[in-house]
Amino acid sequence: MRDTSVTLAGVELKNPVMTASGTFGSGAEYSEFYDLGKLGAVVTKGVANVPWPGNPTPRIAETASGMLNAIGLQNPGLDVILTRDIPYLKKYDTKIVVNVCGKTVEDYCEVVERLRTEPVDLLEINVSCPNVKEGGIAFGQDPRALEAITKEVKRYAKQPVIMKLSPNVTDITEMARAAEAGGADILSLINTLTGMKIDIHRRTFALANKTGGMSGPAIKPVAVRMVYQTAQAVKLPIIGMGGICDASDAMEFILAGATAVSVGTANFANPYAALQVAEGIEAYMEQYQVENIKTLIGAVSG
Repeated sequence: MRDTSVTLAGVELKNPVMTASGTFGSGAEYSEFYDLGKLGAVVTKGVANVPWPGNPTPRIAETASGMLNAIGLQNPGLDVILTRDIPYLKKYDTKIVVNVCGKTVEDYCEVVERLRTEPVDLLEINVSCPNVKEGGIAFGQDPRALEAITKEVKRYAKQPVIMKLSPNVTDITEMARAAEAGGADILSLINTLTGMKIDIHRRTFALANKTGGMSGPAIKPVAVRMVYQTAQAVKLPIIGMGGICDASDAMEFILAGATAVSVGTANFANPYAALQVAEGIEAYMEQYQVENIKTLIGAVSG
């Protein structure tokens, strides 16, 4: 039996495969296809202190090898997550990660504080949200703002804190170091790349929001590069994501320095994607006679 377990800030996952926030709902719809207990962790959709309606439609557009979304972090609010989603996920032998979003530092801290007593294993902080008090620039695009919000969230958090980094920056390592300086326990990257699509026949934007977050296979080379750079720059464990569709993709991230990986957009096209990635990693270890997956983390050479 190959050892696929990994540890993130003291939390042990049976395997390194997680789901990416916003692509898996509460897991209920996917549990109709397979046992969620076969995954290392399930990550909830982004949750705010109050319900968010999200952006006007249309909010999704397909692109070559990917998609654009401008959902606007629509969510039912923390109360629903606490009464519906977390109790549901507790039925499965997997770790629970709650993704937290907000418009002000206070919003984030309110959610994090209320989660202190909940049976949640990790908190993932989505800093790609626009900071309404600072003119709308995302928390994750300004290193000082990122360090500050990380410090503040850590004051209220009981569980280990994952800071989810935005790729829409000049230097990802500057942001990684800022999060590390603020006391982050783990980093996850990358979030979506900002993109745009235009309907040339109607001469309108494909998304009502004009721009959206691009995800899917097209962004994987960017994501792998950023994970590698970040692994060289900080000492924190990394959750790699961005275009993972199969175990080969996942192994690129692990060899680049990721301790765990998240499967996102692929879930929409193939509801078994995350499970198949987990099984494929084990098959890779069998093929190359690797006893413990930890020996593969950051093992790229050259």
